[in-house]
Amino acid sequence: MFTGIIADRGAVRAVRPGADTVFEIATALNLGDLAPGASIACAGVCLSVVDKDAGWFAVQISAETRARSTAGAWRVGTALNLERALRLGDELGGHIVLGHVDAMAELVSRRPDGESLRLTFDVPRDCEPSIAPKGSITLDGVSLTVNEVEGRRFGVNLIPITRTKTTLGDLRPGDRVNVELDVIARYVARLLAREPA
Repeated sequence: MFTGIIADRGAVRAVRPGADTVFEIATALNLGDLAPGASIACAGVCLSVVDKDAGWFAVQISAETRARSTAGAWRVGTALNLERALRLGDELGGHIVLGHVDAMAELVSRRPDGESLRLTFDVPRDCEPSIAPKGSITLDGVSLTVNEVEGRRFGVNLIPITRTKTTLGDLRPGDRVNVELDVIARYVARLLAREPA
């Protein structure tokens, strides 16, 4: 479990293709107590650490995960938002994030909004019922508040610190991000969609 508060902006340093691709990720995170099998959210995808050394760790990603997330497009140099798993007693600064990608969204537009940056995204139609104004959403691992929703389109604001500490400020129209819907909204939408017995 995660909070959507990014601890480091890492980058892919090596890719080892295979049936399950191994990615080595450079980071400034303290990895001293990181055990094999520990979870790290990489651009919002919960992945298990399979190796590590000073300044980097490796994760193994299945074909299914690569097909359903932006991991399919990761290359050497790709910047990634990183967050270690939540520990009992840690501050829950964002919202409950599982690291399970529901879909990918495409950036439609970006524009200044005061000192912030307003980003507008399109999501697949089946995500619509779980996105609400002033609700939570996770984009590439970052916990954000939804500003407005219109059909498949929704907007968020990035304050200056979010722009500089995460990869979201670098996005351009046409870029895709991993989306994790708010877990509570997801289950409420599912319950409401059920037909009476």
